[in-house]
Amino acid sequence: MEFVLDTVDMQILSLMQENARISNVDMAKKLEMAPSAVLERVKKLEQKKVIRHYTTGVNPAAVGKRLLAFIFIRTSDGFGSSVTGRELAKIPEVQEVHNIAGEDCYLVKVRAADSAELMSLMRNEFARIPTIQSTKTTIVLETVKEEQKLTFPIAQK
Repeated sequence: MEFVLDTVDMQILSLMQENARISNVDMAKKLEMAPSAVLERVKKLEQKKVIRHYTTGVNPAAVGKRLLAFIFIRTSDGFGSSVTGRELAKIPEVQEVHNIAGEDCYLVKVRAADSAELMSLMRNEFARIPTIQSTKTTIVLETVKEEQKLTFPIAQK
């Protein structure tokens, strides 16, 4: 799917990405537009699935999910198959599933309380997926930067 976005769309996305709770009135002031025009554009961005959803960034440590791990997974799926990926995506502790190039087939991001919970997850959830052949797990010791913000090629007002 191709998206056609103009400078105003990009400015709206940038403002909303910085603060998803920004009001239409505040955006309109920053963009020197009418609030109704901003609202209409936001609705169109939602309809086009440019804006996919609104979320709240929760500190993982605040809810007991202190362990972050990346797991490389090799599968027996044929090339182009996404059977394993769909099964991995169903596991609540799995935050991201990426089909990757190279020796492994998937890279998965997982949050858990501790190493015991991670082991349980792998033994109970990953082990029930018959196409998984092997895993390599990397435990994160410290996160220097973690965010979902994208950069936009626009000049901010």
